[in-house]
Amino acid sequence: MRKRQNCAMHAAFLTRLGSRETDPGLRTAQFHMDLWSYFTLQNWLLDFSRPLAVLFCPLEWFPLNKPSPSDYFHLLYNITTPFLLLKLIERSPKTLPRSAVYLCIITFVMGSSMHLVGESINHRLLLSGYQLHLSIRENPIIKSLTPHTLIDSFELLQYYDESLGHCMWYVPLFLVQFLYFTGCFTIVKAEQTMPISAWLLLGPSGLYYWYLVTEGQFFIPFIFTFFAMMATVVHQKRKGFLPDGNGLFLLYSFSLSLVLMSVWVACLWNDKVLRRKYPGVMYIPEPWAIYTLHLREKQTDPSLHDTVQDTHCRSV
Repeated sequence: MRKRQNCAMHAAFLTRLGSRETDPGLRTAQFHMDLWSYFTLQNWLLDFSRPLAVLFCPLEWFPLNKPSPSDYFHLLYNITTPFLLLKLIERSPKTLPRSAVYLCIITFVMGSSMHLVGESINHRLLLSGYQLHLSIRENPIIKSLTPHTLIDSFELLQYYDESLGHCMWYVPLFLVQFLYFTGCFTIVKAEQTMPISAWLLLGPSGLYYWYLVTEGQFFIPFIFTFFAMMATVVHQKRKGFLPDGNGLFLLYSFSLSLVLMSVWVACLWNDKVLRRKYPGVMYIPEPWAIYTLHLREKQTDPSLHDTVQDTHCRSV
């Protein structure tokens, strides 16, 4: 009797995968160590390190009216990330809706490219004394602009960068990952665990998602994606399926980042200055706002602002 039930479950598993996955060689759910390593490396090198490149590269090498190393990193990120997402979808044991995947990838490229332009200008403002923990109209260097209608232009730039750009960047990214996650279920017990290599990548992956959500200020799409993953796990478990190594890696990465965000918010809960910029219940301060509020005054040379102005004048 039990053997018949197992055979029936296996047949249902093959039917759910679709005609493309009926080959046993294609159904083998192996941990994609190469892709997840590439993802982790390019996320840290091309995304997380971009602001650091702006701060530590000499201004004489990259004048303010020329692309900075951060801009080049962002350009590479906009190329490598869609490519890796497509390769990840190709390895999914489940046939995913191609139109939805392609539309998400196209939207992702548009959003991240829009963010590239806005963040490039934002980094230059940062070098000129812009304070990320303050709103645009509260920043001293923005208050002195004349005519005052220029402030509206900077607010429009921030909208394209922080609101529309992030929305068109993060929502497709999380949606593609969720679509891939829906195919990461198996009835084979040997595939329902993570290898040691996956555990080694889990820390950097979860920490990057923490940075992505806190700096991007897009907690709601993240938490909705996480809840959708958990609901999918519960739904598939009733059918006898459990996440394979790749699904567990994604789920644990999101879980770890959620824990880190909780600790992050708890540590900064009583900061009155940050409370002014991030009012309401959704209080998740940006890491770089912490830098401009508490660290930059201690680390930067007082003559930096004059150096930036002199370098900019020479470049012009």
